[in-house]
Amino acid sequence: MQTDFRTHPLFQEAESRTRAWLRPGTGEASALGQLVASPDGRRAAAAAAVCDKLEGAPSTRIALIDLDSGDLHIVTSGPRSDSAPKWSPDGRTIAFLSDREQAYINRLRLLDVESRADRGTTAIDGFIEYLDWSPDGSAILLGVAAYGSELAGAQGARAVALDSASDEQPAWAPAVEGGPEATPWRSLWIYDLAGDTARQITPSGVNVWQGVWCGPSHVAAICSDRPEETWWYSADVRLIAIGGGATRTLFQPADQLGWLAATASGRTIAVVEAVCSDRNIVAGDLRLIDTESGGITRPSTLGADIVQLHWRDEDHLLFMAAQGLDSVIGLVDRAKQDVRELWRDRQRAPSGAYFPEVAPLGDRPEDMLFLCETFFDAPTLIVFEQGQERRVRQFGTPETAAALEGLGSAQDFSWTAPDGLEIQGWLLTPPGPGPHPVIMQVHGGPVWYYRPIYVGRSTMAQMALAAGYALFQPNPRGSSGRGQAFARLVFGDMGGADTYDYLSGLDALQEAGIADPRRIGVTGGSYGGYISAWLVTQDQRFAASVPVAPVTNWVSEHLTCNVPSFAQTFLEDQLSNPTGKYFTRSPIHYADRVRTPTLNICGALDKITPPGQALEFHRALRGHGVVSVLITYPLEGHGPRSMPAIFDYVARMMAWFRDHIPANGK
Repeated sequence: MQTDFRTHPLFQEAESRTRAWLRPGTGEASALGQLVASPDGRRAAAAAAVCDKLEGAPSTRIALIDLDSGDLHIVTSGPRSDSAPKWSPDGRTIAFLSDREQAYINRLRLLDVESRADRGTTAIDGFIEYLDWSPDGSAILLGVAAYGSELAGAQGARAVALDSASDEQPAWAPAVEGGPEATPWRSLWIYDLAGDTARQITPSGVNVWQGVWCGPSHVAAICSDRPEETWWYSADVRLIAIGGGATRTLFQPADQLGWLAATASGRTIAVVEAVCSDRNIVAGDLRLIDTESGGITRPSTLGADIVQLHWRDEDHLLFMAAQGLDSVIGLVDRAKQDVRELWRDRQRAPSGAYFPEVAPLGDRPEDMLFLCETFFDAPTLIVFEQGQERRVRQFGTPETAAALEGLGSAQDFSWTAPDGLEIQGWLLTPPGPGPHPVIMQVHGGPVWYYRPIYVGRSTMAQMALAAGYALFQPNPRGSSGRGQAFARLVFGDMGGADTYDYLSGLDALQEAGIADPRRIGVTGGSYGGYISAWLVTQDQRFAASVPVAPVTNWVSEHLTCNVPSFAQTFLEDQLSNPTGKYFTRSPIHYADRVRTPTLNICGALDKITPPGQALEFHRALRGHGVVSVLITYPLEGHGPRSMPAIFDYVARMMAWFRDHIPANGK
């Protein structure tokens, strides 16, 4: 494989398809995220994808959308990304985060809605990850990560440092690990609007992963006593007094926590407890915590995995959830002890960064706002009022819509695993009858899932379908949306029964005349990278494999990644067990079985699946005469995410599949 891919036709195709979607330099919004409705329900603010040029990570700007006319106005100018907009209670100000000074270093900025002028605020020693207005609008709660803190795996799993910090030490100075002073912490701060001042409110020794206002004098927070990423997995819920920082633990879960929300009075906290693989990827069961008594209730939520929460008033809790292949929006009514389904769809899914997202709208608890998309329909902004949908605005570009015309079709697909368990997934096929060459895409996690996402936003999906490949997206045991018992099936058995979920899915595709058994490839990132490496050691059917940011040796993964508790938890074994799963479930130990040409891809800055994992598998394969190439991106973390590296990555992957499983069958 050539070193410089920039002149390769597939690189140019990846760049061209991305250009058609993002329209760099036009100032147009290609999509929205982080929707929030104004207090009067007439407008929405959002982080709009606006591309200046095809370099770096995709950028966003704050946009205002009239919910009657659909008119959209970009009201900030960057550079880089302006994100996380939040309306003040009076609707006059939008607080947002911006990394316009340095990538990933978010600062707080305030936008005057009437004049549309924004201003910076007092500097804080660290970068801001989220914000929350006080109920009276006089202050803003800020979640601040100290410089050197690491992004979650889904965000890229790389450390974020201030550029100027390098001036404090000479170039020869060593990195230090293990000392308390060497580990950055996450804390909560309060920004006072009248005085343009900020102060830390959390005491030393408390690391805060997420925090929200909980009445006027307290905050609720998901906390740990240590700051390293691995300690998120055992975090708990605490109530912290704003004056003095007195802290009380309210809930110590059996699993992991996310989606913290509190009523305006502070009397009730809602949180989701779930079996989790990564911070921010939380889909599970609702817990309601009474802050006075400490009592915990566990309301039923339609048997679905909750992925987002919003209190509408003291008794009504709006939630987004996944149930099988369906996206579900529901409402908990505590006064009536009732849970109602408000909206459900299978072929359409609300848009969202990690899971579907919904935003409250107006005063009626049932009213809401969300973007909705299918595999072949661009995201559409929808107002849902009094049980009825109203389309406000569709996103996308004519060029991308034209490129998708006749590109293929999508359907849900179910089959039975060897042990009788029903497994579900999605299948995208090119035009014409099968059997097709198939690329199986394995999702990360393992606790996550595939849902309908517009193909126009995926250069790889467009290129694969256009070339004649079918894309198979299974949700095996361990995936979200099927309840916590289903998710827990992968615990202690990574690479075990789920192996046969994938293989039996391919068998089912072959039996249905969809898959050509001679032309099957596999790819995936993170846990999907692990499975892409693992499957070729267990089965000879694969003609090509592309593991991305994989785990290939659980021993070295445990000892070199930033979340060693992950391996111990999900393998349910000990590093000291010489015949245990740290060894028997590591692909490197079966490299002698592999016949599949393998393209290994990793980022040099990855903290959660360090680049040594891809290197070990590559060297093991080469040692047994297997065709293997290793691609390491020097400026990337957990998978390629920035341009033009992502064009290079997609081009190399498609070239690998083209060479080893040609779509024309020759």
